[in-house]
Amino acid sequence: MSKIPDLGFWKLWNISFGFFGVQIAYALQSANISRIFSTLGADPHDLSYFWILPPLAGIIVQPIIGAMSDRTWTRFGRRIPYLFVGALMAVAVMCLLPNAGSFGMSVSAAMIFGLISLMFLDTSINMAMQPFKMMVGDMVNEKQKGLAYSIQSFLCNAGSLAGYLFPFIFAAIGISNIAPKGVIPDSVIYSFYIGAIILILCVIYTSAKVKEYPPKLYAEYHGIKEEKKEEKTNMLQLLIKAPKAFWTVGLVQFFCWAAFMFMWTYTNGTIAANVFDAPSAINASGATVIDTASSQYQTAGDWVGILFAVQAVGSVIWATIIPQFKSRKMAYVVSLLLGAAGFISILFIQDQYVLFGSFLLIGCAWAAMLALPFTILTNALTGGHMGTYLGLFNGTICIPQIVAASLGGLILKMFTTEGSIPPEVNMLVLAGVFLIIGACCVGVIKEGKANQ
Repeated sequence: MSKIPDLGFWKLWNISFGFFGVQIAYALQSANISRIFSTLGADPHDLSYFWILPPLAGIIVQPIIGAMSDRTWTRFGRRIPYLFVGALMAVAVMCLLPNAGSFGMSVSAAMIFGLISLMFLDTSINMAMQPFKMMVGDMVNEKQKGLAYSIQSFLCNAGSLAGYLFPFIFAAIGISNIAPKGVIPDSVIYSFYIGAIILILCVIYTSAKVKEYPPKLYAEYHGIKEEKKEEKTNMLQLLIKAPKAFWTVGLVQFFCWAAFMFMWTYTNGTIAANVFDAPSAINASGATVIDTASSQYQTAGDWVGILFAVQAVGSVIWATIIPQFKSRKMAYVVSLLLGAAGFISILFIQDQYVLFGSFLLIGCAWAAMLALPFTILTNALTGGHMGTYLGLFNGTICIPQIVAASLGGLILKMFTTEGSIPPEVNMLVLAGVFLIIGACCVGVIKEGKANQ
């Protein structure tokens, strides 16, 4: 078996550059979905249910894309066609989703339109995102994978930073940050438009610059024998033969991604109530909620983007520290515990600037979640079913989000007293507890090659 050659820095950079644009789209979705649906009229106890669709799309789409791309060979490559089509779909939906309240529809119709748009947006983002992880597995040798995923993590966080800041920047330069009840502010709408433009330009760049290995050379580099190439992919059989790293890292992933689902869902309400003193209102069902039409709520929404950007900065900084740890598992544990401290500290902080410290710590956990699981997994895999395995591994990201989204509203109701605004900050404390459990589970991770 021939060894995959070392790649220069800029070749490694080009493989992942399009991820910058994809992550802008993902950041806009993560930071603004709760804001969008709250503005359209959603009850805080129901917010988590809107978040079921994105991971549900991911758990269906990514294994399919992985398996299909494993069997795809075109003059444009095996992964890049799916990347490009997914990006085009994302661009179209990004121009539609923030306009859900602008078409003169009823509240219920706007909600349904928003939900359908969200489903297509996350499906397309998943379709565009997965090929980047696959191309690192396909084209980068074991020695350089840590560097390759670090570059991908950097571009991921840089894209997040841009996406999170867009609404705040647009509001700062005078674009309206408030709108009639049930309508999304222009600062959010324009953010999605600019994000869509950057996304397609970045993907075009990667598509033009990256040349994937042809089938014969790919098989040679990955030690794939002729008879193995003829085997049909059976996902159940692959799961049975999956390396221990697949399952042990997946256990840690469960608690980590459930924690961040709570963050994406409930940070808006937490900051609006605890920091900006947003007024209350009575919604259509008679419950006391935050007045989402108030300037305080929309200002809080912009500040959440700033806090998420701080998280991204913390992640970039911590990503440079992680390689200094002699033990990858120790780096994982420390990162998650720092993130837990960040989540729990939010309960005690009402100053918008002091919260920077909390989100810098949360960024440490995020850095580990982006880099370490895929490094551990791809080092444990051979190349024959790399895409399928990475697609299946996405289940360890999607399932915990689905569980957290399904139960989030019920858990929040347990903390809510009648006639009061739901204390969404408690959900962030619970996120911290989940990261502590995840850190405890790191000890069970087993690394090593599987017989595939």
